[in-house]
Amino acid sequence: MSRLLQWLDERLPVTATYKRHVGQYPAPKNFNFWYLFGALSLLVLVNQLLTGIWLTMSYVPTVEGAFASIEYIMRDVQYGWLLRYMHSTGASAFFFVIYLHMFRSLLYGSYQKPRELLWVFGMVIFLVLMTEAFMGYLLPWGQMSYWGAQVIISLFGAIPVIGDDLALWVRGDYVVSGATLNRFFALHAIALPLILVVLVFLHLIALHEVGSNNPDGIEIKKYKDEDGWPLDGIPFHPYYTVKDLVGIAGFLLVFCYLIFFMPQGGGLLLEGANFEAADPLKTPDHITPVWYFTPFYAMLRAIPDKLGGMVVMAMAVGMLFVVPWLDRCKVKSVRYRSWWHKLNLLQFACCFIALGVIGLMQETMLLKVIARILTLGYFGFFLALWFYSKREPTKPVPERVTFR
Repeated sequence: MSRLLQWLDERLPVTATYKRHVGQYPAPKNFNFWYLFGALSLLVLVNQLLTGIWLTMSYVPTVEGAFASIEYIMRDVQYGWLLRYMHSTGASAFFFVIYLHMFRSLLYGSYQKPRELLWVFGMVIFLVLMTEAFMGYLLPWGQMSYWGAQVIISLFGAIPVIGDDLALWVRGDYVVSGATLNRFFALHAIALPLILVVLVFLHLIALHEVGSNNPDGIEIKKYKDEDGWPLDGIPFHPYYTVKDLVGIAGFLLVFCYLIFFMPQGGGLLLEGANFEAADPLKTPDHITPVWYFTPFYAMLRAIPDKLGGMVVMAMAVGMLFVVPWLDRCKVKSVRYRSWWHKLNLLQFACCFIALGVIGLMQETMLLKVIARILTLGYFGFFLALWFYSKREPTKPVPERVTFR
């Protein structure tokens, strides 16, 4: 094995790459619970890729065969039900850990200099992930899949001048049909996963180039020993690989419980209407997207104009991209920032969660008004951050990392 590894190292930097990115990668000593969700994101990504490969072996991307092939996978393919539930539950788990991963970055200022590009890569991953999930949502060809795609694609028609042509191009037909299903399957199964893997690779490379942030928001590279190793750093392996394994075990317990005992999640993970084959002549009583899209869907419904709603929904995602330049405070971590920032961050999280809940409910005038107020609170986070961050009163930041 030693000779084989030496032979490989002479032709490919296996050992050097392992040491740089795992074995001798200096991670801050004070990582806490919030830093678990990056590892969980990788775990769920691998789950989605592997289960997706197996599902495509039995899936038929045609109007006549899509819904029947899902039934075939669930009933006749050996362990097909398990693979399908691992994939459908894994989609929700992916967004759950990604949202918490993003919130951790907001908490500890992981988007600030020198990690702006790292944050942008993360936001592009989030955008591609949303597209991937939307494409995959159509594939079961159930009632909610069909009508959900119909509603979302029709929004493109609201764009002036190019709207109708753009909607036609996305569908591949004048209505959601087999052509739509076929191209969505190709994008979901091949193109977008490849893009996602490349982006995750770039995200990790960018992370290891600038170094990981920590709950104190200070740079551990500032103080090094005579060998050039950060005084407040420890090797990622074995310390954090072992620590992450404990968190992964806890995550898998919850994940497996959902798969085996609550695969539909009370309608949040798999809607009841999606167990009926798509019928263009029968509209479901209540069309809603999956829970991880509902905050943006609630914003869309809150605006009476279709084009205005689409612009607001797009801006809700777009504003996240520019957070590194909206936050002008020199202090990164929420631990040492003002109570203004803590309240602003709290109301932002509350608005996002409340919008998600409203997006699951049937629309009423009262809910529409509440959604408009919450939408203002969501965008108010970014506006307020720009104004107060420049002269924000902060606490003294320690020179070295602290443990709490």
